[in-house]
Amino acid sequence: MNFLAHLYLSGDSEDIMTGNFIGDYVKGTKFDQYQGDIRRGILLHRAIDDFTDRNIYFREARKLFGDYYGRYSGIVTDVVFDHFLANQWPVYSKVRLRDFTRLAHAVLLSRFLKLPFRVQQFLPFMIQHRRLESYATLQGMEKALRIMSDYTSLPPRSHQASEVVNIHHDMLQELFGRFMVEITDFVEQNHQISLDRPGNQVTRS
Repeated sequence: MNFLAHLYLSGDSEDIMTGNFIGDYVKGTKFDQYQGDIRRGILLHRAIDDFTDRNIYFREARKLFGDYYGRYSGIVTDVVFDHFLANQWPVYSKVRLRDFTRLAHAVLLSRFLKLPFRVQQFLPFMIQHRRLESYATLQGMEKALRIMSDYTSLPPRSHQASEVVNIHHDMLQELFGRFMVEITDFVEQNHQISLDRPGNQVTRS
């Protein structure tokens, strides 16, 4: 899962939210450098990633991007699933997306000195451009993928990703909805995270 989903799946603990957000940037046993719920959030991040990689619905969605992205198709699917989460946000949260992202920004900024250096570098730009909210549109999703391709080895094929989403929209939305039922149950039941969500029903457009 990508940034928005990891933040959402953190529940109401600000420290867990912080750890879950920085999880990709804390390698190996370096999580031991963090204490309390930040450490718990880092480990939650790893558990979510492991669950996601093994999930049948995520794996089926990932196949749709294989022709364009190959071994990077999982990364693209992470961003695509964030797009569906942002686009269908009221299905999963009682809090408006804008209010949630403002809270997340405030939480991360209040712990700025505890963040890994790479996160400190990109966080101000992510906030400035309201990246988390922008996932709700295909244009925002494309922009996120373009930025990732500029700074990583991700192939620069964001337009093709949008084409796949358009062509297979209903299938991807169905797979995402089924995945969300399972991932929310996983974090609530296995990691004692409480999500203030209106329900598990996914609307279809």
